[in-house]
Amino acid sequence: MNHHNQISNLLFEYTHRFDSGDFASAAELFKHAEIITGKNGETINSNQLLGIWQSMVMTCEKTGSPQTKHICSNAIIEIDEQNNTASAKSYYVVYQQTETLPLQAIAAGRYHDKFECIDNQWHFCERDYRMLEMTGDTSQHLRDYNKAETKKTKD
Repeated sequence: MNHHNQISNLLFEYTHRFDSGDFASAAELFKHAEIITGKNGETINSNQLLGIWQSMVMTCEKTGSPQTKHICSNAIIEIDEQNNTASAKSYYVVYQQTETLPLQAIAAGRYHDKFECIDNQWHFCERDYRMLEMTGDTSQHLRDYNKAETKKTKD
């Protein structure tokens, strides 16, 4: 498999693992990565990311999934074969449907990722999660996010 396809597969594998509710294996994809989450560039590791997902993301009792579909598209992948590194910019849209929530987009934004090739295997080495640009009804998706938004509205 060529480099471009391997990196594309990493982008897509994340969405499949997350949407199935397998947060541990989704986080495992970032075991070599720094995940940028703070406004000033603060980073967390894959174990911290897993903890956030497990505490914030609501899952369906019957299926164990968050009842979401992450669509990752418009990926622009640049590979530096000399240094065994790559970068990618992509868009994402998260759709959700539950028993009480009709199918709708609940979030949209961009991912900026960096990759490194170790032993002929590409890995995430950085993901910037700060580019959430549009938010819909996340009341049946994120626990603490909704509490924080409610508190902001009341303040």
